[in-house]
Amino acid sequence: MAKPLVVVESPTKVRTIKKYLGGEYNVAATVGHIRDLPEKEIGIDIEDGFKPKYRAIKGKQKVISSLKTAAGDCKDIYLAPDPDREGEAIAWHTAEVLKKKDRTFHRVLFHELTKNAIHKAMASPETLNKDKYEAQKARRILDRLVGYQISPLLWRKVKGGLSAGRVQSVAVRIICDRERAIQAFEPEEYWSITALLNGELPPAFDAKLVKKDGKKIHIPNKEAADQILDDLNAAQFVVDKIVNRTIRKNPLPPFITSKLQQDAIRKLRYSAKKTMVVAQQLYEGIDLGPAEPVGLITYMRTDSIRIAEEAALEAQSLIRDKFGDNYALEKPRYFKNKKKAQDAHEAIRPTSVWNTPEKVAPHLNRDQLSLYKLIWQRFVASQMTQALVDQKMVSIKAGDYTFTVSGSTTKFQGFMKVYLSADQEDEKGKKKQELPEFSEGQTLRPEKIDPKQHFTQPPPRFSEASLVKELEENGIGRPSTYASILSTIRDKGYVDLISGYFRPSELGYIVNELLVDNFPGILDVAFTAQLENDLDRVEGAEIEALNVLNQFYGPFKDSLDNASREMVSVKGVGLPTDKICPQCNKNKLSIKIGKNGHFLACSGYPECTYSRDYVRDEKGRIQTVEPAEVTVTDEKCSQCGNNMVVKRGKYGEFLACSGYPDCKNTRSLTSTANGKSIGVKCPQKGCEGDVVEKSSRRGKIFYGCNKYPDCDFATWDMPVNKRCPACDAEIMTEKTTKKNGTFLICINKECGHREPL
Repeated sequence: MAKPLVVVESPTKVRTIKKYLGGEYNVAATVGHIRDLPEKEIGIDIEDGFKPKYRAIKGKQKVISSLKTAAGDCKDIYLAPDPDREGEAIAWHTAEVLKKKDRTFHRVLFHELTKNAIHKAMASPETLNKDKYEAQKARRILDRLVGYQISPLLWRKVKGGLSAGRVQSVAVRIICDRERAIQAFEPEEYWSITALLNGELPPAFDAKLVKKDGKKIHIPNKEAADQILDDLNAAQFVVDKIVNRTIRKNPLPPFITSKLQQDAIRKLRYSAKKTMVVAQQLYEGIDLGPAEPVGLITYMRTDSIRIAEEAALEAQSLIRDKFGDNYALEKPRYFKNKKKAQDAHEAIRPTSVWNTPEKVAPHLNRDQLSLYKLIWQRFVASQMTQALVDQKMVSIKAGDYTFTVSGSTTKFQGFMKVYLSADQEDEKGKKKQELPEFSEGQTLRPEKIDPKQHFTQPPPRFSEASLVKELEENGIGRPSTYASILSTIRDKGYVDLISGYFRPSELGYIVNELLVDNFPGILDVAFTAQLENDLDRVEGAEIEALNVLNQFYGPFKDSLDNASREMVSVKGVGLPTDKICPQCNKNKLSIKIGKNGHFLACSGYPECTYSRDYVRDEKGRIQTVEPAEVTVTDEKCSQCGNNMVVKRGKYGEFLACSGYPDCKNTRSLTSTANGKSIGVKCPQKGCEGDVVEKSSRRGKIFYGCNKYPDCDFATWDMPVNKRCPACDAEIMTEKTTKKNGTFLICINKECGHREPL
């Protein structure tokens, strides 16, 4: 009888699980999803209850074949992909591929890859979770309905290659709305007044004016500030009230996915995507010694703050041993989940707190250690005693005016000995003034009264951390999707991350305006959040997936049909502006998109041929950009002898014959010298160029032929010198996705062969 087979999702887990299961089981990996909807069609029978047409993913035939070989004639297969919706879908599709008469499938959930957890899961297998699978399937169908029906509309109306997504488009809208709020913001003047005061004992201290006649004060301008200064010059400053109290501060709960991403972005300067990649490595297994791979953290996609009792008790033992009894609790501290939180997994925590950062440091790289330390400290701190902070609040009267000053000192560090949130660290970094001893009724001497002018500030742009927080608070997406959302909206060119903050690109503005006008429901934040909640209810067996799909598709189909008729063609008519054409002085200018990007053109075309590039100023107003004079070079055209001129295309500057269109000779200004060579020959037939690493105008790395513009080969994925074994294409490219990790894929899109790196 063949040994039972354990099927996991990631090849990295195979070695870890094999070690703990010994030779009693075979272990194989699906390397991510093995079946999905077809790439070149919508793949959903809408009339037949939205039935999906699943197919084996291109390039996964070898994986499926190896899974069948590993299964052989075994009777029991243990399906152990990740314990979430995507993992459940992989388990269902694997069962579908490997189903056989008299074969039994078991679902095992590895919430952490440790010896005890693995044996416990294998000893208590579950059945496949149909509700969780239905929720994943419904999400996949919804995303496909939106993406595969709106995207072609954008190709026709705007330009090819664009995409729309049920969640990504809402994220772009949030960024665009914030940018418009910034542009519409008009700063308002206000003033503050601070008094530098002396008591009987040093030091001097600053107190801030906060009230007049017992009411909060607002100082709108210099005139009002000067009037207050006149009043204060005649006033006596007297200590009115002193309040001393001890503040008890509680630690934060252990990390959930979104909070881990936010803290890693702020503290470690990691992107959300990098945070999840490194966390996956810590979860799947690290060698802590010869043949000792162990998962260092629990599963990292969760929105639950629940923790196991044994983990809390273990933390108490470590705290007593490492920090002393004063820092340990009498009984573990447990945190209550929010109502919408899914409780399938624990919070993110170390699988053992005894694996301290110092102990595992020799076995981790710098990124892994930094993230592990963050997770370890947050969890340990969550089980430590409160911090005690002595706070002094002083109220000072000066005639009709009230000033306040406060000071604080840490009486007992408690959990703060181990971990501070990013906000707490910022607060700790601020210089705190020291207050002298004084008593109520004591007279103070003003040394200086300082008025300052201020202006109200616009709402801030979103950083990665604050955008994740915004998505989380609005119920947009789920913990497992935040990193991919942030990556996708940048990769598609809809937003740019400038100095750590998101700004819409012009393409983002254009596409967002079209989608909001034509699909107001799909782009509505509250609607998207409700849909996410409905998917959670499908997983919880509270509602049927078909009901969710039917309720969604009716209004969506109406919007789609209307948009097909009514959506403005940016390629043709263009988006209207309020600017009058300076050439004909009668027609308005429209925003259009051509092969080289967006531009302004007269709506009276072809009678008026005026066109210009444009930019937006800080208020979002359109400003035309006059063309630079053509730079004529001394270089002669090798074909006709005319001078060559410098021109700009979508991949940068190049030389073109001034005799165009009679002579169309061009020469690239990008050579191997100013593009980093990667040692790969251009795969285009008849081209003898080299592939070099280049940078786009937005700073994104891509790879292109150094013979451009004579050869227009370009790709975002790094080419490698390896022939495709399936179609014999000259090169393959290195690609990384959330589902499948890093792998090689054929440069020939018609082939699609892929294999592990």
